[in-house]
Amino acid sequence: MALNFARTLENLGKAASAWLEPRERGEIQDPATDPMADMVKTMSKVTEYWLSDPRRTFEAQTQLLSSYFGIWSRTLSKMNGEAVPPEDEAIKKEKRFADQDWQRNPFFDFLRQAYFVTAGWAEKMVAEAEGLDPHTRHKAAFYTKQITAALSPANFVATNPELYRETVATSGANLVKGMAMLAEDIKAGGGDLKMRQTDATKFAVGTNMALTPGKVVAQDDVCQIIQYDAATDTVLKRPLLICPPWINKFYILDLNPQKSFIKWCVEQGHTVFVISWVNPDERHRDKDWSSYAREGIDFALDTIEKATGEKEVNAIGYCVGGTLLAATLALHAKEKNKRIKTATLFTTQVDFTHAGDLKVFVDEEQLAALEEQMQATGYLKGSKMATAFNMLRASELIWPYMVNNYLKGQAPMPFDLLYWNSDSTRMAAANHSFYLRNCYLTNALAKGEMVLDDQALSLKDVKIPIYNLATREDHIAPPKSVFLGSQLFGGPVDFVLSGSGHIAGVVNPPDKHKYQFWTGAKPKGEYEDWTKDAQETAGSWWPHWHGWIEAHNDKRVPARKPGGTALNAIENAPGSYVLERS
Repeated sequence: MALNFARTLENLGKAASAWLEPRERGEIQDPATDPMADMVKTMSKVTEYWLSDPRRTFEAQTQLLSSYFGIWSRTLSKMNGEAVPPEDEAIKKEKRFADQDWQRNPFFDFLRQAYFVTAGWAEKMVAEAEGLDPHTRHKAAFYTKQITAALSPANFVATNPELYRETVATSGANLVKGMAMLAEDIKAGGGDLKMRQTDATKFAVGTNMALTPGKVVAQDDVCQIIQYDAATDTVLKRPLLICPPWINKFYILDLNPQKSFIKWCVEQGHTVFVISWVNPDERHRDKDWSSYAREGIDFALDTIEKATGEKEVNAIGYCVGGTLLAATLALHAKEKNKRIKTATLFTTQVDFTHAGDLKVFVDEEQLAALEEQMQATGYLKGSKMATAFNMLRASELIWPYMVNNYLKGQAPMPFDLLYWNSDSTRMAAANHSFYLRNCYLTNALAKGEMVLDDQALSLKDVKIPIYNLATREDHIAPPKSVFLGSQLFGGPVDFVLSGSGHIAGVVNPPDKHKYQFWTGAKPKGEYEDWTKDAQETAGSWWPHWHGWIEAHNDKRVPARKPGGTALNAIENAPGSYVLERS
């Protein structure tokens, strides 16, 4: 045990060195504005309210102490074999406390109950603090959840029965392995922790991921355009253009042949084109939304016309790719550009009033600090965005891996979705700043105040049919937000709600027979009222969407080959842009 503890400290020292060395060499310059400062500033406003009145302070303390006494009384009753009231089902089902000793052992049971009581009390203190503006209250609630998630007794060796048993049984060998992995992960992150969520050695894009056959038929500074090989003798006359988000990479829609939306579309007779965005560096610092609209979407439309001869296209936008597509459609409407005939939006926000916890990171002060960082490099590091997304679900995407990797010393299992999630992308400075300011900060697109190429955009000008897909458990594009945005378009909108979340609710092949989707009336009024009357259908929404596409134009033509007669293939799909890692 003593020897392993010494080895643990040695590996911890290696981790510290991996963190310090790039900073000493000047390769990493941490921002002058401490990211913890906003949290401290926000939480101090809550604390100030409760400490400003002695009576209020006493009542808050009494409430917490009373809850602790209740736990103590409950613990004594259980030890004496007496019946106790049943626990809340949500607490009993908490994955962090699944080990039987959390309830069987009085010490750990007391810790578990005290944790939930304290966390609930802290959240109540935020909710009942008066004088906070809505944004500050939202930030305080979010930071409180981050703090309570970090301080969970499940995250420490001495207070987690499973970790305690593992440490004793292996004489601390688990900690030796864990600290070694910590050092490796900080080194892999170039001085920042790049927490492994899966066994990355088991995956390679183009080898066992992103396998749908196709060719890169065009490219520019911003993207590559991939056209996929036909799998049917005839294809729909209108080609299909997919505009994915540039946050992470397009192959979420082509993880493997069993899960691939792209492959499934090809098999239904779509001629599929996909935009594969560049992983930007300092050369792309000035590429803004106009650049991504013109050199991305418009470049793709020009490519499709050259490759197929078709001017009419069906388009899909996913997440921020959908927001860009919606803005581009409004710009096209101003210019009388009618090439896109239908648009499908996957988990896309165009109104950011109810944009969820990501709004916590966006206010003038935080944006100014972020823009200062991006100005120095020309881009935002992919790891920064990845951390923000992981924080939205810290109890699922951060702390379980901290415990399993670095305290249990167990390498994670291979999982393709988490490999994709870790394959983060950088954000071009101008593009990212425009997105945060115009969408999250000012909600300019919804207000008709977003400007691209000197044109003020209005979604009311978008008259084409839109299939607007939201997912019920989405924490990035909340369904209420997507529903509200549906009402901004000037043409017919079919709002569809899928089961599950931002990824699984979209990537849901029909043969898996998972989840469900809801259809209903036109998206007017309140989201909650729409869901009450919506009709549920078991399984994937994919066939429903394909039927919607065919209802607007089901004319077919002979199958096409990538590039047609006008364009030569540059390289095989998935192309080289997607292989660039941050």
